[in-house]
Amino acid sequence: MIHYEMANDSRRLLTPRSAAERLGVSYSTFKQWIYKGSVRTVQTSGGHHRIAESEVERLLSAAGRAPKGRPSRPFSGVLVSLSGRNQLRGIVEEVRVEGLLAQVRLRIGEQRLTAVITRDAIDALKLKRGQPALAVIKSTEVMIGVESP
Repeated sequence: MIHYEMANDSRRLLTPRSAAERLGVSYSTFKQWIYKGSVRTVQTSGGHHRIAESEVERLLSAAGRAPKGRPSRPFSGVLVSLSGRNQLRGIVEEVRVEGLLAQVRLRIGEQRLTAVITRDAIDALKLKRGQPALAVIKSTEVMIGVESP
């Protein structure tokens, strides 16, 4: 197990079950990663593991370089490939809908990315706060995509 101080990450700690859900893996698989030391945790005074949101983001970002036993990607849905090369994995931090347009803010590591997309796209993608999403950047356009479960 790797333990570390939560200087900047103390604002939001997740339970292993919540972190597993965000990563799209089973609770038991996630617990095995903790025991193997693949996931950095903080232990409560009662001995329970807690995971910083930044650690979940690190795992999502590193999904292409996943340790043995971990899926190569946290997504496993319909989106198979895309011609855009600039793809950034993140977590939906905010969705604001007003009229025909919506503003989506993704947290990608320590960075924030904001895109304006149509309200129809929000409805079709069912974008919600805390959901993993993919920002695809092509030239001056940013598209937000999610894979179906």
